[in-house]
Amino acid sequence: MSKFNKILVVIDPASDHQPALSRALHLARKCPETKITLFLAIYDFSYEMTSMLSADERQAMRKGVIQQREAWLDELIEQPVKDGFDIDLCVVWHNRPYESIVTHVITDNHDLLIKATHEHDAIGSIIFTPTDWHLLRKCPCPVLMVKDHSWPENSKIVAAVNLASDSEDHDNLNDKIVEEAKCFAEILNSEPVLLNTYPSTPVNITIELPEFDPASYSDAVRGHHLTAMKALRQKHGLPEEQTRVEEGLAEDVIPDVAKQLDAELVILGTTGRTGLSAIFIGNTAEHTIDKLNCDLLALKPPGYMSPLDPKVHDQ
Repeated sequence: MSKFNKILVVIDPASDHQPALSRALHLARKCPETKITLFLAIYDFSYEMTSMLSADERQAMRKGVIQQREAWLDELIEQPVKDGFDIDLCVVWHNRPYESIVTHVITDNHDLLIKATHEHDAIGSIIFTPTDWHLLRKCPCPVLMVKDHSWPENSKIVAAVNLASDSEDHDNLNDKIVEEAKCFAEILNSEPVLLNTYPSTPVNITIELPEFDPASYSDAVRGHHLTAMKALRQKHGLPEEQTRVEEGLAEDVIPDVAKQLDAELVILGTTGRTGLSAIFIGNTAEHTIDKLNCDLLALKPPGYMSPLDPKVHDQ
């Protein structure tokens, strides 16, 4: 199969070890027609502040730095190219890496972005940089954030769906999450597990309304979610044993289930918030992301347009 035709890999300039490239090569082995582009944005403010140099001289210095990085990347891909992988390089001078990355995704129509994350040695969780958060919010194509580990065969992929809403947008995003989970499961010889969470009974209701029956309420809510999960799994041809409906907050349950299953990948949807709503995060997906200890695939809703897309400003 050829699911991912064009993969953009963000290179870590501070390391010769590139987990994102390793993951892209893994996918390309399964999808032989895949084209990989290594992307590196570099910037050194000192080059812009050298008043003794003319504009042409500063430009020449920037060009020299770019050529040095291109030579480094050539060495990095020497063996994969010999092995038959189709790999391009793109090194740009830009002071905002996330902007240059998203712009390249849009311009060249990449269908997957892969970037490595950093692991906190003490607690084993993932540390996301400001660039990571910008990409998760603003990149229009799926964003795969990877840790430094291999993808084992016959493992689990957790597809976190939201069955609490009856809106068409949520339904479409759920369908997209499940389809991506099935696709990755086929590529990686893994098993997709659909996971949905539902909230616990609000404590204040039981206090304010003595006649309120929390057990009946909880059973009714769970029943609704089980019915919705059954419809979703049947729609996508998955067996009941590959679904889970759990009580609790999504940002707590999803990381816990991923750990229980020793999942290699969690797939979830993000709203792509910007502006004040991004500063005051409040987004369930972003709270969840911060607690994961495995790879993450973040998807935007169908029809999403990045705020960095020129077409947004033309409308």
